[in-house]
Amino acid sequence: MSYTVISSGPSPYARKIRIALLEKDIPFTLKTETPWHSSTETPLYNPLEKLPILISPDGKDAVYESHYILEWLEARFPSQTPLLSKDTDEALLAKQIEVVADGGEGKRSDEWAARQQRKIDGGFRALAEWYGEGEGKEFFVGGKFGLADVAAGSLMGWLKSQFPDLEWRRKYPKLERYLDRLEERESFKKSRPGGMDLEIEKIV
Repeated sequence: MSYTVISSGPSPYARKIRIALLEKDIPFTLKTETPWHSSTETPLYNPLEKLPILISPDGKDAVYESHYILEWLEARFPSQTPLLSKDTDEALLAKQIEVVADGGEGKRSDEWAARQQRKIDGGFRALAEWYGEGEGKEFFVGGKFGLADVAAGSLMGWLKSQFPDLEWRRKYPKLERYLDRLEERESFKKSRPGGMDLEIEKIV
């Protein structure tokens, strides 16, 4: 039996969950929904009617909000490829990087780029500072792949896929090379975002 991840297309929030499950070698199936369609099952599992949602194999546990899902997975599967360091300072830094990475994501609209540009610029300045100047640095925290890389990689991959004209890659070539290395990991290859054509339907 496997877990079920309900997500909405190329969502970077849902990609974080898929990457974590793949890294921890936890079987799951992916179910794509549009939460405002009349056929959605989202309200059955999340009273806030937001995605992503993680459902346990027996259907008894439904966990939602990407930050909490990742914490839940760490608590339930602590020995399967831990994504948080046991060092308090490193764990707190990873969570801070996740907050900044999540803050760089936004809704798709014609005005999206102009409205979000300052947020993106600020987020990438912080990520570049945390990543540092070292040419040989592979991961954000503690020399190991972890939560910070899941979050930062999901953001960068989403922006690269959905908004290829944004200039962060030109401004931050080290972060671009960092993403290129992350995208060679199996968890990133198997969770790579694609386009999604949403059928418009009245909100329910």
